[in-house]
Amino acid sequence: MNKKAIILGATVLTISGLMLGTTAAQAYQGDQSQKGTDCDPERHEAMEEAFENNDYNAWKELMSGKGRVTQVINESNFARFAEAHELEEQGKIEEANQIKAELGLGLGSGSHEGQGQKNNQSGNRGNNR
Repeated sequence: MNKKAIILGATVLTISGLMLGTTAAQAYQGDQSQKGTDCDPERHEAMEEAFENNDYNAWKELMSGKGRVTQVINESNFARFAEAHELEEQGKIEEANQIKAELGLGLGSGSHEGQGQKNNQSGNRGNNR
């Protein structure tokens, strides 16, 4: 085979793989309708119970330090975060997003806005998933 054809084929495969990997990694982005690769029905039920019971410690244990949200949400603001979760489940996304922004969580638009990259800011804003 021609070297150019092999190089072109390898390049196309590499780019395709990177694009697919990026899409899968950004699946959740704060949108509860998107199920991540580690979606476990038992864990989901336990998470729902933690939100319903306003049980920060159970939520924290289930999260096991996953994501930036565990750096932002703490025992004193967990009730407000649980309220945002409930609003999302009711389809009141705008209200939930207002609470998340108030808490310092990004809204997961996929643009990385709020992570200090688009607005040239750093600090309390970022993605939660």
